[in-house]
Amino acid sequence: MRGKLTIAVALSVAAVAAAFAQAPPPAPPAAPPAAQPAPQKTLAATLNVYVFPTAGQTPQQQSTDEATCYNWAVQNTGTDPFELQKQAQQQAQQTQAAQQQVQQAGQGAGVKGAVAGAAAGALIGEIASDDAGKGAAYGAAAGAIAGRRRSQRAKADATQQIEQQSQQAQQVSAEKLANFKKAFSVCLEGNKYMVKF
Repeated sequence: MRGKLTIAVALSVAAVAAAFAQAPPPAPPAAPPAAQPAPQKTLAATLNVYVFPTAGQTPQQQSTDEATCYNWAVQNTGTDPFELQKQAQQQAQQTQAAQQQVQQAGQGAGVKGAVAGAAAGALIGEIASDDAGKGAAYGAAAGAIAGRRRSQRAKADATQQIEQQSQQAQQVSAEKLANFKKAFSVCLEGNKYMVKF
């Protein structure tokens, strides 16, 4: 009985081995799908202007028309949106630098006020009570407080002025960009495109 069982097991192992030998090799793992390149934005799309051809223009023709209208709008408005963007970045950097200068400029104002107050206090203390030291101490305290207050007020005024100038520059840039987009749109509409911005 043991012999029959051994023969049966051997035959089963041989059958399995034969099945594996005849089976096709496993398929290699599927390669990940190739990354699709991101669609390239049109000139109008970079300006957040939406342009739709209404006369069956090809994408190549639309690109040519957009470039022509871009140049026309630059010539007629005197505004190049990409230059405006560079100017806005420079303005932001200048604003940040000016704000840092304002913060640093007020440092030491309390000490300066204290020195001036001590000198005045010493003079008044000497005249009033023959005690210049006491007068100097009171004058220094009052001068430090007054110096800090003046410094804080000057900082607040300077910061407000810097912010106002920055906002005015941003408003001018926004108006120039809107004017450019109008000119750009008019040109494209003349070439049979529907335009929204």
